[in-house]
Amino acid sequence: MAPELRIGFLGAGKMATALARGFVTAGLTGPDGILASDPVEQARNDFNKGVGARTTASNPEILKFAPVIVLAVKPDQVESVLSDVRGSMGKQHLFISIAAGVPIAKLQNVLGAEARIIRVMPNTPALVGASATAFALGSAAQPQDAELARRLFSSVGLAYPVKEPLLDAVTGLSGSGPAYVYLLIEALSDGGVACGLPRDVATKLAAQTVFGAAKMVLDTGGHPGALKDMVTSPGGTTIEGLHELERAGVRGAFITAVRAATEKSKRLGAG
Repeated sequence: MAPELRIGFLGAGKMATALARGFVTAGLTGPDGILASDPVEQARNDFNKGVGARTTASNPEILKFAPVIVLAVKPDQVESVLSDVRGSMGKQHLFISIAAGVPIAKLQNVLGAEARIIRVMPNTPALVGASATAFALGSAAQPQDAELARRLFSSVGLAYPVKEPLLDAVTGLSGSGPAYVYLLIEALSDGGVACGLPRDVATKLAAQTVFGAAKMVLDTGGHPGALKDMVTSPGGTTIEGLHELERAGVRGAFITAVRAATEKSKRLGAG
């Protein structure tokens, strides 16, 4: 990817800042190749400090600057922002939307069926370069657009193409998933404190344990069940703990949580 790639952000919040910083760190573009718009001065200042890129209060200026447009505003702001830039849109523009729950059809209603659109569902660990992202192509998007999206979002974690209807499941799993894991870390820490560990030590041990286990899955490619068995010695401590988790229905609770969040995402997208 050429370093002269220009990327514009409609919205300069924390996720936009994290993505822009990731694109620059990965060498996909430089700070001079990024411009962000936001009506809030503080957001513009924070983006400038975090990325080193210029900002503006004008949305149409973004389309004049860049062919790749990242829509990074709240769902209820999407229609007004896109209406503001529609008159500046050209065939060269690719719109990448990270607006949660907003289907491609709603974006096309404003931009037109010919607009090249990719809908993306990243998650908040993009802030530390560890996002789990999925993306879906609009009907007018081209194969090279998909490759660009993959390279951009792979710079801040993992990125996978999916069919748009599956983005609700992605929302329920990886979009909401960090909150489930934070709850897990907090519970493990509580368990450590209950057994006498200082809170700061317990929390760091819990977080590092989750991090290390996740890294084992990703780096080895091993099935989580097989990796679990490696830790579980006959008659040992781990099987006792696992027995209690199974008896409490923890596995089923996680499955139900993902399904519930997925269904909620579907309802929000239809609203």
